[in-house]
Amino acid sequence: MTYSALGSRLLALGILFVAPLAAQEPKAEQQAEPQGDAKAAKAYEAPRIFRDFSPLELTITAPIRQLRRDRAVDTPWRVASVTARVDGGESTVPVRLRTRGIWRKKNCDIPPLLLNFAKDSVKGTVFARLDRLRLSMHCRDTDDFEQYVLQEFNLYRVQRLLTPLTFDVRLARVTYVDSEKKDTIARRWAFVQEQDEPFAARVGATLVTTEGAGPADLHPYESAFLGVFQYFVGNSDFSIRALHNIVLVYRDEQYVPVARDFDWSGAVNPRYATPSPVLPIRSVRQRLMRGYCAPVDEYEKVFALFREKKDAIYGLYADSIGSLLKPAVVKSTLAYFDDFYKTINDPKAARQNIIAACLGGSA
Repeated sequence: MTYSALGSRLLALGILFVAPLAAQEPKAEQQAEPQGDAKAAKAYEAPRIFRDFSPLELTITAPIRQLRRDRAVDTPWRVASVTARVDGGESTVPVRLRTRGIWRKKNCDIPPLLLNFAKDSVKGTVFARLDRLRLSMHCRDTDDFEQYVLQEFNLYRVQRLLTPLTFDVRLARVTYVDSEKKDTIARRWAFVQEQDEPFAARVGATLVTTEGAGPADLHPYESAFLGVFQYFVGNSDFSIRALHNIVLVYRDEQYVPVARDFDWSGAVNPRYATPSPVLPIRSVRQRLMRGYCAPVDEYEKVFALFREKKDAIYGLYADSIGSLLKPAVVKSTLAYFDDFYKTINDPKAARQNIIAACLGGSA
């Protein structure tokens, strides 16, 4: 069902429908003429933290005991500080942070965090031009859980090889210090990630928060790409219609879905991850096409892109960051990718498992 059809249906039921941002734009004849002295729109400038890809060294000093108890739906902001060591220098800024997530709030030693910076306090630091920042971190203080973080981070790197429409992320070695006891709790790999609004601004798009997008609403190629990429990493934990682990943006008069959060994917394969019981798979390692249907020629373009980038994708598991993964993890991941390439290189298998298995708009 398209956005317009969805709106008509809701109106018929007496329910107020909030149209996507793009649909709310004034008609051309209603737009005011630009003034002669009007300033040109300022070009987007990426925060300093995402202009470099080398790993960060961070120390977060926070009330760890309180964070471990913050597991309600709405959790309070906690006062903390974060120290960054960059280019031989060190800077410490105050920050507010709170726990986030659903499953992780219930199951992690410390759930992942959302950091909130005060604008005036970050000038001249690596955190300049930041408002909020997501921190993805180990769920439990073990090597296996740290490997899951590194595996998910590498999937963002793979995504960046294939499309510019991916979130900025940066790896960080984080030391966690309890501000009450002054004890070092852990030192583990994590990564920071930009928020939805800055992402949309960076790619020249408008963020769409209205749910209900169907196959006919989406850019055909981008829809095909998202479905194939999620199939590639073995991720079934998403919904375009419900905007679950999906960010929808509007640019060039098209709606574009962008994938995020791959921690429950088959490529990461954490021991705690299980598919939804409504799906016909019993392991996240089993691939299932859950992307929307798109024209066949768009899928062929996506397959060609994956073939072109195969060596570069595999190379990410052998460079300085990929080498942080255990050899057994690398071997298992690349074998998993091999199975994907066998599928897209076999026309019958690609048609059966991907093209004909697409969703017509029910998820």
